[in-house]
Amino acid sequence: MTNNTESRSLIEIGRKGQAEAVVTPENTAKTVGSGSLEVFATPMLAALMESAAVHALKLPNDQTSVGTRLDIKHLAATPVGMKVRAEAEIIEVDGRSVVFTVDAFDEKEKIGEGRHERFIVNSNKFIAKANAKKG
Repeated sequence: MTNNTESRSLIEIGRKGQAEAVVTPENTAKTVGSGSLEVFATPMLAALMESAAVHALKLPNDQTSVGTRLDIKHLAATPVGMKVRAEAEIIEVDGRSVVFTVDAFDEKEKIGEGRHERFIVNSNKFIAKANAKKG
């Protein structure tokens, strides 16, 4: 496993990541159960922002990151058929903890903003601990 010092050197403040999606009936508030309207669902916005943050990280094969905190505002609705894009930028690194600013846009305007934290973990150890809950 790569030690923490080496992990930090692979995570650079200012590194950016991006993720995109098209609003479809499957990712609307009505379908995912977070509301009754056919607009891009807030949980899907959150997932897109997390995906952008993951894309900002360059980690060794034995490591991954897990989301530990997400504080966002969903600023505007986006209808079915429009493209949405999330952007994340690393703003802070503290050991294995990484903090990002996250922003999202549709084809017309900014639709979301906030902060996201992820924690760097060893993939095998993390999944083994999670699976241990099953007994």
